Amino acid sequence: MAAQDNSIAVEGLVREFKKGPRAVDGIDLRVEPGEIYGFLGPNGAGKSTTVLMLTTLLPPTSGTARVGGYDVVKEGPKVRSVIGAALQEAALDPMLTGRDHLRLQSTMQGIARAERKERSNELLERVGLSEAADRRVGGYSGGMKRRLDLALALVHRPRLLFLDEPTTGLDPQSRTALWDEVGRLAREDGVTVFLTTQYLEEADVLADRVGIIDHGRIVAEGTPSSLKAEIGLPSVHANPVEEGDRGRLASVLAAFGEPLGDGSRDVVVRLREGLAGLPAVVRAVDDAGLTLASLEIQAPSLDDVFLAKTGRSLEGAGEGEADAAEPAA
Repeated sequence: MAAQDNSIAVEGLVREFKKGPRAVDGIDLRVEPGEIYGFLGPNGAGKSTTVLMLTTLLPPTSGTARVGGYDVVKEGPKVRSVIGAALQEAALDPMLTGRDHLRLQSTMQGIARAERKERSNELLERVGLSEAADRRVGGYSGGMKRRLDLALALVHRPRLLFLDEPTTGLDPQSRTALWDEVGRLAREDGVTVFLTTQYLEEADVLADRVGIIDHGRIVAEGTPSSLKAEIGLPSVHANPVEEGDRGRLASVLAAFGEPLGDGSRDVVVRLREGLAGLPAVVRAVDDAGLTLASLEIQAPSLDDVFLAKTGRSLEGAGEGEADAAEPAA
């Protein structure tokens, strides 16, 4: 396969641990050159294990994967030469400055001495760390560390970039700044981006296509808009004033569509007649003598897609758990 192939091609990929379930259970996927592919799923779904295999840090139990045209098992060094990776735990030395890290990474990547300073300065400016470049990383905020980690992954101008939950724990401003840079990389530099995330908004904003993984298997794949179009119908979210009326409210709403347990306190039903069925819902609630604290109509979202495919909500799912049997990234 040509060396300039910037795609990712995966067939039947499996990773099974001796004392645990299959963390990845026979997935197939393809990421096109220059595409941002969002890999959605809760902790424990197999996202990080997939990234570890695609970046050659963990051998697959079976199946095949080609990254940048190279086999991840047979051509590991070639794969590593064309990819950049910012994994969940940034390997940063708190005693070194941001500039020190970039110069060290440039040296390790074999960049010519004459280019190291220029490349370091370019990347520091790109990720908004020029003013903090000569401060020790131990004093950086979480957002600054994630942006430095992204810069380190870009030192050698990779053709493919792997980002494993890059914005977890970041404040909204830092998250938006990182989104902007990732989008620019794909749009202007043609970098193929494989992005794992638990944040639905992140996938909706950034991804050209989305794959949803649950219990090691891909349960849905497509553009965010096409996946939401599959669901099609809006949902009604309601809460009674009296907690004791919750069961009765759920029974009333169930007559108008499919009940959905979204992990919140809301009583949620996907309306089979769409918005046209809303007046009947209001009348039925009124006829039942129920008083509502809130009533909201929501258009289909990626969370609705995940809920429809897996039976649970994605936001916050599995908080505090590590991917099952996975080593730390």
